[in-house]
Amino acid sequence: MSKSVGRNFSRRNFIRMAAGSAAVGPFFLFPDRALVSQKTLKIAKWAHFFPEYDRWFEDVLAKQWGAQHDVRIVVDHIPVEQVYARASAEVKAAKGQDVFIFPWPPAEYIQHVVDHGEIYQTVAGKYGNVNRLGHKSTFDPKTKKYFAFCDSWMPAPFHYFVDYWSEVGMPLGPMHYGSLRNGGKSLRAKRGIPCGLALAPSLEGSITLHTILNAFGGGVLSADGSLMIDTARTVVALQYVKDLYQDTGTPEQLTWGASGNVKAMLARKTSSSINAISLLRAAEKQDPELAAKIMIQPPLLGFSGIFGLPHVTNCSVVWNFAQNPEAAKQFLADLIDNSKNSYEQSRGCNFPTYQKTVPDLIVRLENDPQASPSWKYKLLKDALHWTANLGYPGYADPVTMEVFNTFVVSRMFLSVVKGERTPDEAANAATAEVKRIAEKWKQT
Repeated sequence: MSKSVGRNFSRRNFIRMAAGSAAVGPFFLFPDRALVSQKTLKIAKWAHFFPEYDRWFEDVLAKQWGAQHDVRIVVDHIPVEQVYARASAEVKAAKGQDVFIFPWPPAEYIQHVVDHGEIYQTVAGKYGNVNRLGHKSTFDPKTKKYFAFCDSWMPAPFHYFVDYWSEVGMPLGPMHYGSLRNGGKSLRAKRGIPCGLALAPSLEGSITLHTILNAFGGGVLSADGSLMIDTARTVVALQYVKDLYQDTGTPEQLTWGASGNVKAMLARKTSSSINAISLLRAAEKQDPELAAKIMIQPPLLGFSGIFGLPHVTNCSVVWNFAQNPEAAKQFLADLIDNSKNSYEQSRGCNFPTYQKTVPDLIVRLENDPQASPSWKYKLLKDALHWTANLGYPGYADPVTMEVFNTFVVSRMFLSVVKGERTPDEAANAATAEVKRIAEKWKQT
């Protein structure tokens, strides 16, 4: 009986107090209701080569920024090989993230993003104008608008095992594509160790083959938008890669998945590769003695001189269907304030787009505490001079980036390497595909 009275008394008092509070305002705090009123910022980003970088991004950077701005941030990490499909699905549904961070210029989505010029203007007040690489990777010269925001990038130097290459008289590694083939041929014959350039359709393979195509004087589109892929230089590049594979390669190169070239180098199964320094940083962490045998140098010399492409061009977009666009733009602008932390947390892989944000970058490269020898990364101080943007010699535009993301160039090279087409036939087939893509974009 007493328990029943107690329950009724508590209920009556609760109702009486709640009714009284309605006149003067609420005095109870309901956590769930507070969360409903708090805005959310949804971010999707490509999964970094080092998981600890993504943990820092989500648990430190995003969490601190969210607390400062009273915004709940949700971060989704997407494997690189799934980024293109995921972004395309969000655009098709006109629903998804507020911010989407790509490892390449996302020019194909130019019609589905806000103008990011406002973000660049905000950052310019602190750090000046964006560098050439960031500008040509995110600016549309036709509309005079920025379709993305670039905060960092990764150079892709040539990696090689100094002990292997010393055995064929090249202790400094091959300096040009001719010596890569000749030295690689001798090395495979002597040690059974193949050259390890990535050839399969993947980020690593695409960067490698686009680099070779440009180094031989070819390309996808010229600066004025005309086709380059049907030039004689493309045929020469195709023949070179076929000869390189026959003289120095291994069948495994044709089936490598994401980071397959990195895994092969770390296992000492190949002699060299083109990659971001994440390859060497991984070796330093896993096996310092192995890392000491890996050296890096600028890209190999070709018809176009010393030419390289970024392994990663970190480009973010704010979708025009974003639910919280203002917070998204502010987050990206503030991201530049953390460029030094980004460089450090990525183990020196993420180079700043704004040099002022890491003013001691050259000093760091000249004396790296993890490197053996400590000056190993010194040559990267000139990386911006030998690195061009994807889409070179023009801007990163919808045509060149669709060609990149649908592996037109990779498939062209593979068809020759596998003996399915002659270099001329492969160039003609790729040209027809590029023309189809270009025509489609003319009509949009």
